[in-house]
Amino acid sequence: MKVTETELKDVYLIEPQVFGDARGWFIESWSKRKMEEAGFHIDFVQDNQSYSAKKGTLRGLHYQLQPKSQGKLIRVTRGAVFDVAVDIRKGSPQYAKWTGEILSAENKKQLWIPKGFAHGFITLTDDVEVQYKADNYYAPEYDGNIRWDDPDIDIKWPLEPQILSSKDQAAPMLKERTELNFVYGEMD
Repeated sequence: MKVTETELKDVYLIEPQVFGDARGWFIESWSKRKMEEAGFHIDFVQDNQSYSAKKGTLRGLHYQLQPKSQGKLIRVTRGAVFDVAVDIRKGSPQYAKWTGEILSAENKKQLWIPKGFAHGFITLTDDVEVQYKADNYYAPEYDGNIRWDDPDIDIKWPLEPQILSSKDQAAPMLKERTELNFVYGEMD
């Protein structure tokens, strides 16, 4: 397993080792021991999976407030996405900065997005399945989102979104999110 910090500190790209032969391939998509050897001590409690039928479907930018915030390990098992993390920790030197990675069933890369970051993705193909492990349970009363096209964040999406939920279409800008309670240096 190869673990590389992205240009956004605390967000990591994880590339599992692929074992292939004439039958196909095998990967270890999660190993607590190997992640601990890499310095990550994560107790995942929930696995989630989403399906998006059409290319250009955008989901995000989502987060959960403290004390129910979530760290997420994202991977794609069908199709491809451009996956984004945005630092929304008050006092962070990289506040409102983002990083994006192409995750696909083909490249098998995963993205670790810790607590204190908003997450979103846009599908680059039809028929996309995204799976992610979360280190806290979904808590709708702590759920929040930020506009995908917030000019203060200025994400360079690789294509124009075609499909968004009504919730994501109506999301406020980051500067309007006064309830954010993530503080740089105080995240577990």
